[in-house]
Amino acid sequence: MTEQRDSQTGFLEQLGQRVRTMRALRGMSRKVLAKVSGISERYIAQLESGKGNVSIVLLRRVSNAMGAHLEDLIPSAEPSPDWPVIRDLLRQATPGQIARAREILSGQGAAAQRRMSFAGIALIGLRGAGKSTLGKMLAKKIGWSFVELNKEIEAQNGLSVAEIIALYGQEGFRRLEQAALGQLLARKQLMVLATGGGIVSEPLTFDLILSSFYTIWVKAEPDEHMARVRGQGDLRPMADDRSAMAELRNILLSREPLYARASAVVDTAGLSIDAAAARLFDAVKPVLEQDGRILARG
Repeated sequence: MTEQRDSQTGFLEQLGQRVRTMRALRGMSRKVLAKVSGISERYIAQLESGKGNVSIVLLRRVSNAMGAHLEDLIPSAEPSPDWPVIRDLLRQATPGQIARAREILSGQGAAAQRRMSFAGIALIGLRGAGKSTLGKMLAKKIGWSFVELNKEIEAQNGLSVAEIIALYGQEGFRRLEQAALGQLLARKQLMVLATGGGIVSEPLTFDLILSSFYTIWVKAEPDEHMARVRGQGDLRPMADDRSAMAELRNILLSREPLYARASAVVDTAGLSIDAAAARLFDAVKPVLEQDGRILARG
């Protein structure tokens, strides 16, 4: 009996950790998740601490509110009878074998085909890192067009990002984000692309970014991120949240392993705009050809 209780406690603790991590990846505060899911903030706090014996219906509401798959939140979920075998094979596979498997699953070498069509430079990172400001400066310096992905989504759909999320939720926004990225790539024009901070939370979209662009993580200290966001008058999605700084640190902690997949990192902490722009240009120098094009490496 004690063993069973320990097992249940461990399961609930793992479940709470998954919910907390997924929420941070989505850039959602606990208050926002409560509002979107229609579940009390107090109950979500219990769930994340491993003390909430949540029903499957409520858990589904939580996953839907985050635009996540329900199975991503359930520890040791097995989506098919073959999954345990596939999982163990993946654990033993070499990086090359994993890359080949991903290409097959994505459509007979589609990933390799995407890598052949190089689209330019993409900047990733949290809001307030300076992606838009620095991206515009870099694009002007090297003579390429500058595109802000969120503004492209708004232009293609005739709605603001906030309106899209309100109407279609996080999952709907991520679908439109992927569609907008596909349309940009179809133009076959070199660009400097500033992405939204949460793009790393959607694996297929982020993989498309990594395979199509020379990707740079623009980072800063958490207090600098917050100060810049406040200066822009934008606290989405942490508006009116007294624990906004703690939420931002949690978001950064959850996303750092994904941001770190970028080809290069530019730390803007403590730098002036001009100094940060110079550092960004230095980061792309190794991949510049004499004619101004960029060769993606790595």
